Amino acid sequence: MDAKTVKLSLRHICQSYVVGNAVRDAVVDIGLDVFDNEFLVILGPGQCGKSVLLNIIGGLERPIDGEVLLDGDRIEGSDPRIAMVFQKLALMPWKTVLDNVAFGPQIAGTDKAVWRAEAQKYIDLVGLQGFEKSYPFELSGGMKQRVGIARAYTGNPEILLMDEPFGQLDAQTRYAMEDEIQRIWQQERRTVLFVTNNIEEAVYLGDRIVLLSSGPAHIKEIYEIDLPRPRNMTDPDFLVVRKKIADNMDLAI
Repeated sequence: MDAKTVKLSLRHICQSYVVGNAVRDAVVDIGLDVFDNEFLVILGPGQCGKSVLLNIIGGLERPIDGEVLLDGDRIEGSDPRIAMVFQKLALMPWKTVLDNVAFGPQIAGTDKAVWRAEAQKYIDLVGLQGFEKSYPFELSGGMKQRVGIARAYTGNPEILLMDEPFGQLDAQTRYAMEDEIQRIWQQERRTVLFVTNNIEEAVYLGDRIVLLSSGPAHIKEIYEIDLPRPRNMTDPDFLVVRKKIADNMDLAI
C-alpha cells in the first residue's frame, strides 16, 4: 500500500430503523479510517448491516448519529467523489454499452467528444472494447459487471464503493472478476471499499479486512493482510489467514 494518508473517516456511525412498533439497531458505533488508494474489504455474515454502512458512506442513507469525513471535511448526502457499484446493476436495457458507461457525463451536459473519449477509456480498461454498440441483453453476467465498473469510473470518483458486486455470478466468472478488479485497481490506484460475506474473496482482495459482527453490526476485528499479490487461495499462508478470520466470524442469523 502507498503511504498511509487517511482518505475517508467514519466517526461513531449508528443507524436504526422502526420495524413494527420497535426500534431496531442496524449499525452501532462504527469508527474507521480508510487510507488513500487502499483496497479495504468489509466482511460480515449476511444481513448484518454491511450494505447499510456502505449506503451511509455513499450518501444513500443518513445515519442517526455520527459523521463521514472525506479528506477531513464532513460530507452529507451523495458526493460526486464517491461512486457505487451494486450487485444488481441498473443498466438501461435500451442503451448500448457506450451510452450506459457515459450516462453520467451525458446528463451532466459534458461535451460529446469529451464523454465519448472518457467512456471509451474505461470501456477499454475493463476489457470491453468491441462491445460499445452491444446492448445489456447481449452480454454475460461478468460483462454486465464490467459495464457497471466502467460506468462508475467514468464519473472520475476518488472512492469506489462495491456492494457484493460478484455475488450473483457463477464461481468461474467470480474468480475471473476478482482478478479483473484487482488489475483495474492496481492500474487506477483509487480507494476501494468492497463488501462481501465470502472469506476467501476478502483475503484474496483486501489490503485490510474489517470484520463486522452479526447484526447490529459493530467492528469485531481489523486484519492487515500482508500477503504478496497475486495471491493463491491454496497457499498455506493464505489458509492460515482464512482460518483465523473464519474462527472469529459470526454465523448469519
